[in-house]
Amino acid sequence: MSSAPLPAAAPPVPVPAIGRGRHALILTALTLGGFAIGTSEFAGMGLMPNMVAELGVSEPQVGHLISAYALGVVVGAPLLAILGGTLSRKALLLALMSFYAAGNLASALGPDYHSLLLFRFIAGLPHGAYFGVAALTAVSISPPHQRGRAVSLVMLGLTLAILVGTPLATWMGQMVSWRWAFAAVSVISLVTVALTALCLPRMVDGPRERALDELRAFNRLPVWQALLIGAIGFAGMFCVFSYLAPTMVQVTGVAPAWIPLGLAGFGLGGVIGNMVGGWLFDRLKFRAVPVVLAWATVMLLLFPLAAHAPWSLLLATVCIGSMGALGPILQSHLMDVADGAQTLAAASHHAAFNAANALGPWLGGMAISAGLGWTSTGVVGAATAVAGIGLYLWAARTRARRRQVCPVAP
Repeated sequence: MSSAPLPAAAPPVPVPAIGRGRHALILTALTLGGFAIGTSEFAGMGLMPNMVAELGVSEPQVGHLISAYALGVVVGAPLLAILGGTLSRKALLLALMSFYAAGNLASALGPDYHSLLLFRFIAGLPHGAYFGVAALTAVSISPPHQRGRAVSLVMLGLTLAILVGTPLATWMGQMVSWRWAFAAVSVISLVTVALTALCLPRMVDGPRERALDELRAFNRLPVWQALLIGAIGFAGMFCVFSYLAPTMVQVTGVAPAWIPLGLAGFGLGGVIGNMVGGWLFDRLKFRAVPVVLAWATVMLLLFPLAAHAPWSLLLATVCIGSMGALGPILQSHLMDVADGAQTLAAASHHAAFNAANALGPWLGGMAISAGLGWTSTGVVGAATAVAGIGLYLWAARTRARRRQVCPVAP
């Protein structure tokens, strides 16, 4: 892994002037695509009882469907970003969302459990590449001083999916069938394709890179450090989120009907955090990372106390969900340190996000199995946030050394 100074950035490709109305429509289309993806990603958590009943499988087996999707994200993010390097950003966005529509339609029509495992893996493949290309596109059509805000608007779709999309998918699954939820995601994906085709100009591309050159540019220490911060530092939120339902029933003592409110709390916190994250990056750049992780550490440590009363628990879910601020910060930072491999790095950010989605529940499950109780997820999550701060300090020292060698390095 290289730690040599970054090459000078290539001159940007001129972008045609875009009016405010068209600019808003483009960002709306990109956000809508994120909403479709987020709804599909998290729908399995709310639809689990319905899928268990219809497919005749156990809850852990339905959990494997969620894992299959996450594995698709991890595999597809770098692979499709490289394979799509010869396409324009507009063509790649259209191809990825069309692919996503097909994957979710296949999920809706899957005849049995084993076919669903394959279809959920396929549906996850374009996830990371879409967010990576969408973020770069949003930045390319926005003023330089609003880069963080542009990225946060793209990521807003993902957080709105937790707040609105997942509860709606759960309701649809209860009223009709879980299959209609995935079919609805397919329709939303096609609407995104239509809006993108109509509104996005062709000339929104950065400099083209050959696949080998992009891989070489990607393999830099600052890139890997940012991905590690995301994969480890962000795991705490998923540690609590994954075991929230049994915690609310067993510790808080509320009825299962309260569970959607807890999930919505995470969604609300994610929306707030997403917007704050873009604002923080525009002001602090990479230094915003320890601010978010320090806040997360405190909130996660307070979670075991907050879990004993309904209203304090709901407030805690909003606060912990605001860890989502880390998303636009790291996404924007990766676009700074991965010159020559921006698409691959931006897509890999979402692979790291899904690695956190796997790591957090695994660590929390170990603590619960060891007899430490449902609320131990807060302490475990705080430990991963502290680890993320440690990784940031390592990255900050690396940046300081690089600037001594190359003062203009990002």
